[in-house]
Amino acid sequence: MHFLLSALSIVLIDLLLAGDNALVIALAVRALPQRERRVSIAGGALGAVVLRVALTTVAASLLTIPYLQIAGGVFILWIAVKVLTDACTPPDQTPSPRRLWQAIWYIMVADITMSTDNILAIAGASKGDFKLILFGLAVSIPFVVLSSNLLANLMDRFPVLIYVGAAVLGRVGGEMILTDALVTRHWNPTDVLRYATEAALAIALVGYGVARRSYRITT
Repeated sequence: MHFLLSALSIVLIDLLLAGDNALVIALAVRALPQRERRVSIAGGALGAVVLRVALTTVAASLLTIPYLQIAGGVFILWIAVKVLTDACTPPDQTPSPRRLWQAIWYIMVADITMSTDNILAIAGASKGDFKLILFGLAVSIPFVVLSSNLLANLMDRFPVLIYVGAAVLGRVGGEMILTDALVTRHWNPTDVLRYATEAALAIALVGYGVARRSYRITT
């Protein structure tokens, strides 16, 4: 019973904290056709889970590594800019293998950099039990894959969701940068500054996307 309750706790943690990850994955694969989307999402999610299992054993030290969250935040913002740049371009029908592997790499890096809270929560709920860690993370794969595919398909039907997603990534990227160990130790930003920065990045990304779209339409 204790094992089952712990396993249920880990699954719920994964489901509750995986929303941002699914959004990043959906944006990363939007430019691929349906079959390649499924392959890249499954491959990237599987690779990310393997890395999470390895990192969970040293989870407590992840938040103390300077520049880790800064690098992750910048990477997330870069994905948002890349997606907005390609927002007016329909998905490729014959993407190169290089682009498919690139999408898998984006998914793995983005998932790991955004999953520090998830890793810490799972490490606490599992109390170091490797079987529980493996079970909980393995169960989360179908959820991430299905939700990412759903979001990518919705973005095809409703392109405005791309801008909503980019705004969310702006918030996530700003939060990651301002909660990095180096930033908090030397500047200790207030909540007001953090929220203002997140809002500014979200607005800036949406503005960039709208300006880019307007430029393409006029030219």
